[in-house]
Amino acid sequence: MEPTRYLLIYALTVLLMVSELLPLTLSALVGAALMVLFGVAEGAFTYEEALRFIDLDLIALLVAVMIVVEVVDRLGTFRYVAFNVVKRTMGRPHALFTALSLFSALTSLLLSDEAAILLAIAIIVSISRIGGLDPLPLSLASAIMVNLGGTGSLIGSVVNMALGLRAGFDFVKFASYLLPCEFMLYAVTMAFLYARYRASLAAPVMAELRVEVSRREALKGGLLLALLLASLIAASLLGFPESGAALAAALVALAATGWEPAEVFRRLDWDTVFFAGAFTVITEVLTRVRALEGFAEFTASVAGGSLTLATIFLLTIVTLASIFVENLAVALTFAPVVELFPFPRKEPLWAAVALGANLGGVGLPISSFVIVMTLGALRREGYNIDPWSIVRVSIPTTLLWLGFSAIYLLLRFNLL
Repeated sequence: MEPTRYLLIYALTVLLMVSELLPLTLSALVGAALMVLFGVAEGAFTYEEALRFIDLDLIALLVAVMIVVEVVDRLGTFRYVAFNVVKRTMGRPHALFTALSLFSALTSLLLSDEAAILLAIAIIVSISRIGGLDPLPLSLASAIMVNLGGTGSLIGSVVNMALGLRAGFDFVKFASYLLPCEFMLYAVTMAFLYARYRASLAAPVMAELRVEVSRREALKGGLLLALLLASLIAASLLGFPESGAALAAALVALAATGWEPAEVFRRLDWDTVFFAGAFTVITEVLTRVRALEGFAEFTASVAGGSLTLATIFLLTIVTLASIFVENLAVALTFAPVVELFPFPRKEPLWAAVALGANLGGVGLPISSFVIVMTLGALRREGYNIDPWSIVRVSIPTTLLWLGFSAIYLLLRFNLL
């Protein structure tokens, strides 16, 4: 089967995504449709087989987690925690910088990155107007930490869900590989950002903020989150599918509130669901027509049969690619490449792809939807932010992450 036309379709899909001639999800759907059309016409697979290319396990896990998080968000749990964090750091801008950065990272473990940064920006703008602080250091630190926040958990990002399920990592195993790196990166990143912005954090914060959220409702949301995490851990220990455990937790969350399910479903991020489904079809077609074997062989030859070199090469190329292309697309593209590698031990390779795809997304403002949203929110509030002031921080941050992650992988998987 000649793979050239399929690679051209993939290149066209990426071009549409990068150029924004079509919306991101529509670009992926067009690419998937063209690949299925040519594949069925050439007899590479049947239409019925193509329908099975959609990763329903990933879709089920993604939708279930979204339902629980949406319910918890509507209960006000995240707003309640956020404003209490701010209240306890009033008058100490350096402590506020650290607390908001850490809160942003931890929130994005559960909320989508978009929701996490909107919550953080709303708090930061309020504080900046009342207390006279420059919002850029707090906002950019929060955006960078949101991007970092979901790296170590199976449900922390769509990238992790897709790679974890494909690699056969359960919730506990995924965390054991990447969560230590994420927590260490928290410390490294906050230290770097604090050193960068320390001089601009001198203005006092004097105001008291209030949030109208019921403590009882916020606690109910916390219990539902705990149920989701406990279900995923139990599923890992018992060998039960994570998607099934997450769906059970989602049903409990819906039943516990008594809300109309349609209202909850309406607010889910269906755009991401369709994008993930479409791109799993694209990568499965590329695998079927053996379009990625050449790249896998090239990478293996560059590594010279060394798992160490292959791991560092993958980490580097995936990180750099994620600066320019949507990170889920990059992750799903490299997943079948990892499967084609001739190494019996592939855990370091999967970890490298997960780290690279998660960490490469803040290199340029155009490559990070979170940073784009941050700039847009600040401009709507009347703050004029120079994008190059973002790049002067985001590029060094990405390089710092890349170097630290390389050292971590070498030590964690004993590759020295």
